[in-house]
Amino acid sequence: MENGLLESHLNPADAVINEVVPAGEYWIHRINAGQTLRIVDMKGNQAVDTLFFSALDTAEHYDAQQTIRRQKNVYLTVGSRLYSVSGTHLMTIVADTCGRHDTLGGACAAESNSVRYPLSCRHMHNCRDSFLKALLDHQFNLTKRDIAANINFFMNVPVNPEGGSAFSDGISAPGKYVELKAETDVICLVSNCPQLNNPCNAYNPTPAQMLVWN
Repeated sequence: MENGLLESHLNPADAVINEVVPAGEYWIHRINAGQTLRIVDMKGNQAVDTLFFSALDTAEHYDAQQTIRRQKNVYLTVGSRLYSVSGTHLMTIVADTCGRHDTLGGACAAESNSVRYPLSCRHMHNCRDSFLKALLDHQFNLTKRDIAANINFFMNVPVNPEGGSAFSDGISAPGKYVELKAETDVICLVSNCPQLNNPCNAYNPTPAQMLVWN
């Protein structure tokens, strides 16, 4: 491992799931304990908004506060452990060729679009809409109330010495990936961000690839 980067030895040809998620679409799937999930930034500087839930108790979702506090770092990279609201260890990042992922920026929504951008952007498609559509389309015992603060894989939201933060140019590139091992059975919910107003993706949302190995 060098500078927080670590490549994987897994071969995509051996993956039991290999799917491409267009920008603006969702992906939801159960990942069993011991399986490995890889998320690939296919074109570079895309944001992949992601939530994890315990498949045994969906109230036990990924919790940003527990995760940040326990690892004493607002960024995620190799070795980072993702924890639930009660401290259950859900996932571990085991490989990463990007180097840093955001825990603070949250998911774009109609409300945030109207605050950050012109009011005309309020009704543009957003990640919260994608999350909600996934919950309507699939029976995983999840509701609107289960949508908590998410991870933004590949997104760059640096924190300055004064404690402020801002969306910045991406640090990813085509083909960069992050790989996570499931420590328990989880449900993974992804919104491949459709945001057209944020310069971090050059105003051009692009596909992401999802692979799973046994």
